[in-house]
Amino acid sequence: MAFMVKHVVGGQLKNLTGGLTEEKSEGEKSDAAAQGMTQEEFEQYQQQLEEEKKEREAHYAQKKAERATVRTHFREKYRLPKNEMDETQIQQAGDDVVLPTELAKMIAEDNEEEAHKQSVLGQLSNIQNVDIDQLKDKAQATLEDLKKQTENCSLM
Repeated sequence: MAFMVKHVVGGQLKNLTGGLTEEKSEGEKSDAAAQGMTQEEFEQYQQQLEEEKKEREAHYAQKKAERATVRTHFREKYRLPKNEMDETQIQQAGDDVVLPTELAKMIAEDNEEEAHKQSVLGQLSNIQNVDIDQLKDKAQATLEDLKKQTENCSLM
């Protein structure tokens, strides 16, 4: 009966005071006891939660830095303006930023394709209906003609 009176009157009293006082009565349990643990176990549990949170945050920061590295790479590749936020994310992660292997392979392939396209043979292969062997034969024939003409030249 005293419990009922305390419950009814206590609830009304808290409403009047706005719940400003947080005094625990003898019947209420601490956080550790409420979860069925001793105080020491509860502290270990809290410490473990903090460590896991720090690991998750570090992993998240690493992923953000990797993404920023990729964005920076493509900005440099396509000559786009730099983003300060990406640079700060990379700096916050430190020197641990490494591209994922699959992404590194893709970038390497792109670089190889670009290098091939920029070479002379790559440019020639882009031209339609060009026979490279025929071009080589013509170049050699032209060199031989020049050699013959220089032999016949009276000045040399």
